Amino acid sequence: MRGANSKRDVATSFGRASTGYRDSPVHRGGRDLQLLSEWANEATLALDVATGSGHTGNALMRAGVDEVIVVDLTPEMVALAQSSFPLLRGVVGDAEGLPFPDDTFDAVSCRIAAHHFPDPATFVAEVARVLDPGGVFVLEDNVAPDDEVLAEFLNRVERLRDPTHVESYSEQRWRDWLDDAGFVVEETAWVRRTLEFDSWVERIGVPQAWLDELQAEFDKAPNAARRYFDIWYAEDGVASFTTPKLLVRARA
Repeated sequence: MRGANSKRDVATSFGRASTGYRDSPVHRGGRDLQLLSEWANEATLALDVATGSGHTGNALMRAGVDEVIVVDLTPEMVALAQSSFPLLRGVVGDAEGLPFPDDTFDAVSCRIAAHHFPDPATFVAEVARVLDPGGVFVLEDNVAPDDEVLAEFLNRVERLRDPTHVESYSEQRWRDWLDDAGFVVEETAWVRRTLEFDSWVERIGVPQAWLDELQAEFDKAPNAARRYFDIWYAEDGVASFTTPKLLVRARA
């Protein structure tokens, strides 16, 4: 059913799209990935949560982390991460129930994935549990503007493209969850990444009926959304738009 968001739906959807995420320019590089990995480069043992095809885990190793374990709900993603980056150790597991003992890692990362989690507060608490005291948590995700109209537009188009999208949250919501879990935020950064519309929908194989709905949503976007998300149109519809992403470094 469209709109369902069980974890089985998430695993199935990303299993089908695994190679698309491996090849995605947004996921395999960028200044944001470099910064995130630099924030955790003093770690000896790091965990990358919801690793997808393993780009963040690999970036951590390239930044100097001795050993990186990657975990993902989707078995196909874990297999692809390990085949693409053989030095990574892969585990199939849930971000909201991490299959590791307390105080295991000195760094945990999660990049452009948490908007798919049904319970981000539980995820943050799990990160705190598996981190050593004094360990670092580095997070990047799509972030919703404070303006409710703009936030609703962003989440609406994300769900039309991919029903496993739960919500892109505001910076303040993330700060509240981190504070509740005992983290101290040390540094934040915002980046804006431009998404080419065609590759954005092709990455996960959006059906034509959904694509028509999505195009219609962009066509009727309010002027404030067109400006904020820098939406560009071609003769046949939307060509590209820009999304804000929040990066956070927090200490346990």
